[in-house]
Amino acid sequence: MIDFKGAHYPRSVILYAVYFYVRFAVSYRDLEEIMAERGVDVDHATLNRWVEKYSSAIAVQSHRRKSQTGRSWRMDETYVKVKGRWMYLYRAIDKWANTLDFMLSERRDEAAATAFFAKAIASNGWPDKVVVDKSGSNAAGLFNMNCLLVMHNWYWLIDVLQVKYLNNIIEQDHRFIKKITRPMQTFKSVSSAAATLAGIEVAHMIRKGQFDRPGKSGFEQFADFAG
Repeated sequence: MIDFKGAHYPRSVILYAVYFYVRFAVSYRDLEEIMAERGVDVDHATLNRWVEKYSSAIAVQSHRRKSQTGRSWRMDETYVKVKGRWMYLYRAIDKWANTLDFMLSERRDEAAATAFFAKAIASNGWPDKVVVDKSGSNAAGLFNMNCLLVMHNWYWLIDVLQVKYLNNIIEQDHRFIKKITRPMQTFKSVSSAAATLAGIEVAHMIRKGQFDRPGKSGFEQFADFAG
């Protein structure tokens, strides 16, 4: 359960504001106006603090409750501007477009790709197959994962495919993330970007129906993760 102790606004108000920001393409100034129209007087700086504080915690809870994902993966990176410079958002989905995992990185190299695959495998299990682009760093990251399997005497390895058209599904999936982040223009810090992106990914997973909550609205599902 997420602790709202000390907050000067009701839990429902805070969660509504956070959900609205990570689900729809609005700026903090827009959200300040939207909340005012609903009778809630809260400034954009406070809204920013709410998103940074609660989004990542909600993301942690959501990953524990998502439906089982497939073992045929699609992995790619997209770009996000942080402090005026581009950073890399590593993302993976299964062949049905269910989100597996994501990770923000300052670099796009073998070490970053290896760290991402280790994170995704820790939360989803080992894949049978991973489709990546022609990036040598991504292939190297998967090679490192296969080396771990060999070291532990596993009898099978991850099948690595570098076929561009097979990765179209994740390139399409990036569009939702880019649509939501566009009004944000640039994040002021890496921690702020990571927290906000975590919330955006949760909203996207809800939109794709990954939590098996029939009859509940997107906001109700999002609020459930707060306990």
